[in-house]
Amino acid sequence: MRLTSLAVLIFFFAAPAGAQQAGWEKEWNRLLSEGKKEGKVVVAGSPDQVVRKDLPAAFRKRFGISLEYLGGRDEVAQRLRLERRVGITTIDAYFSGLTTFTSILYPDKLLDPVKPALILPEVVDPSKWKKGAPWFVDPEEKYILRLYNYVSSGGLAVNTQQVKPNELKSIKELLHPKWTGKISVFDPTTGSGPGFMDFAAFYFAFGEEFVRRLYVDQRPALSRDGRQLADWLARGTYPLSLGRESDVKYMKEQGFPVDVVSLADAPRALSAGNGLVALINQAPHPNAARIFINWIASKEGLEILGRARGRPTTRNDIDESYAPPWEIPVPGMNYFDSYNWNYTVNELPKLRDYPKKLLGSR
Repeated sequence: MRLTSLAVLIFFFAAPAGAQQAGWEKEWNRLLSEGKKEGKVVVAGSPDQVVRKDLPAAFRKRFGISLEYLGGRDEVAQRLRLERRVGITTIDAYFSGLTTFTSILYPDKLLDPVKPALILPEVVDPSKWKKGAPWFVDPEEKYILRLYNYVSSGGLAVNTQQVKPNELKSIKELLHPKWTGKISVFDPTTGSGPGFMDFAAFYFAFGEEFVRRLYVDQRPALSRDGRQLADWLARGTYPLSLGRESDVKYMKEQGFPVDVVSLADAPRALSAGNGLVALINQAPHPNAARIFINWIASKEGLEILGRARGRPTTRNDIDESYAPPWEIPVPGMNYFDSYNWNYTVNELPKLRDYPKKLLGSR
């Protein structure tokens, strides 16, 4: 009788592991079968030509399912909102920055939970992620998955023919009169994007007086075009540039005299850029969408995405030598996460109109 009871106990405790494995495999095979019947998945994201080319090709090769990539910015989210009002949905999954999620997709309840849709062992394995688990940024920690994590500010790009890399020791030295009219920045008056985020980082780190002196007294050149900022830097038109350190690697390879100066007191902000992904509810291709979300969170899918955009990822098993070294967060360093939900929803709106008011005095 004891042996029988012991055998029952062994079976009871041993069964879940095997059953669980069989469960995910059975569900995965079902998704593959149904996803192929659906024939495609529609993914919206930023208008990135490399991503538009690389993701569909790799996904189709891997699963035999078409990936239709719909490039755009906020207008795609607005389209999704309008579609829902008339009872249709044409998008399955969505890549975006945090603002689109906090202002449209999340409050309009257009999202399906991602967390329960993740079933591949390498995706749910905590040891594969830098934070010890898949990183969700929404309050419920289940809707919006973070795929990128990189240092978005704190680097200063310089033209080395006019500025020696060791000439500046502190970010506050940018306020010296000799740099007046020699700095370029992304336009901070847009209320979003890299220019505004850099402005916010300086504001919260050093206060109103610092940003007034930097953005008004130093008369920096403003642009919303990253290529124009890069050109100004390469030609030495404006030999100091905030926000263009991401171009330096490629510019150096082309022979331009540029480099990045990392200043210890510069506010270091973390970002995910357009590297947040979510599932749209009432999706037209729900099974293919679940295949996609598992694949993009896997080593294979996320490495393809990371390489396409040159961004460090949130997985820890990807060789990130393709990414600029200054964008890779250093363990133990104190960073400010600009993709913190509370900061984006509650703190940034208070600052949104301030750059326009400040720069109106120029």
